[in-house]
Amino acid sequence: MDLLNAFVTLSNFVLIPAIAYGSQLALGALGVTLIYGILRFSNFAHGDTMAFGTMMTVLFTWLFQAWGVSLGPLPTALLALPFGILGCMALLLFTDRVVYKFYRAQKAKPVILVIVSLGVMFIMNGLVRFIIGPDDQRFADGERFIVSVGTFKEMTGLEEGLAIKTTQGITLITAMIVVAALFWFLNRTRTGKSMRAYSDNEDLALLSGINPERVVMITWLIVAALATVAGVLYGLDKSFKPFTYFQLLLPIFASAIVGGLGSPLGAIAGGFTIAFSEVMVTYAWKKVAGYALPESMAPDGLAQLLSTDYKFAVSFVILLIVLLFRPTGLFAGKSV
Repeated sequence: MDLLNAFVTLSNFVLIPAIAYGSQLALGALGVTLIYGILRFSNFAHGDTMAFGTMMTVLFTWLFQAWGVSLGPLPTALLALPFGILGCMALLLFTDRVVYKFYRAQKAKPVILVIVSLGVMFIMNGLVRFIIGPDDQRFADGERFIVSVGTFKEMTGLEEGLAIKTTQGITLITAMIVVAALFWFLNRTRTGKSMRAYSDNEDLALLSGINPERVVMITWLIVAALATVAGVLYGLDKSFKPFTYFQLLLPIFASAIVGGLGSPLGAIAGGFTIAFSEVMVTYAWKKVAGYALPESMAPDGLAQLLSTDYKFAVSFVILLIVLLFRPTGLFAGKSV
């Protein structure tokens, strides 16, 4: 019984949150890896792209709530999500036309595009704060839990209860659908195959009659969708705060690099690697150890390696280790 209680506690505070967080990071890292693989630069504005798409979704969510439109037990944000994606697509296409296209025409080096993306990042960051403000915004409504602690305790008779939030369930299901759709698109459609051909060998792709501007446009549209979905799922699960999305840039890049920049499969693996590392290192293991170990061996302290304030340091350390010992990442993407 004690081992069951230990497993329930572990699931409640480590496994389920890490799976949800890993799904969000994987979707964010997929956007980064697509831009790196196809447009050949590291887009530092990706975190704030997520923030902009999420902000648009939040604004439409509030509009629908004011009109009395809802999805019952599910968050109204799911209704607003397509509008957030469209808003983010419009912004990215505008940014590409006004900013990035000029540097592509100049055949600028990737480092120049990275510096340009930093400038775009600060502009987007300021724009989001100006429109919606710098504070926390909670926009999740509907049923809060799929399974609540009290219900689980009644069902099982265990001392510990398991809580699965609706947003965690939605995160996992949405991430699976989006990833499956993306892989199908890249591997089965003509446009997806042309994007992969352009990524593998730009000169050969151009000789084959592939239109580079169309590939670039489709890439930005997909990245806008991925960034908005990832940002909205993260915002529903926690809360929406523009600065948090700026901070998310580190674990997202760490996920992409750990998995292998340019490898979509690597981005997913990297997302879960970073998420589980962050959650496990910053979790206080006292309660789990108290159930799992004999009383004489149970720890007196919290048994916490790092405070949650330092969770982004975990991403940084993993990133450094990977860059030092395996710069192409787990799935041998393009060397950084």
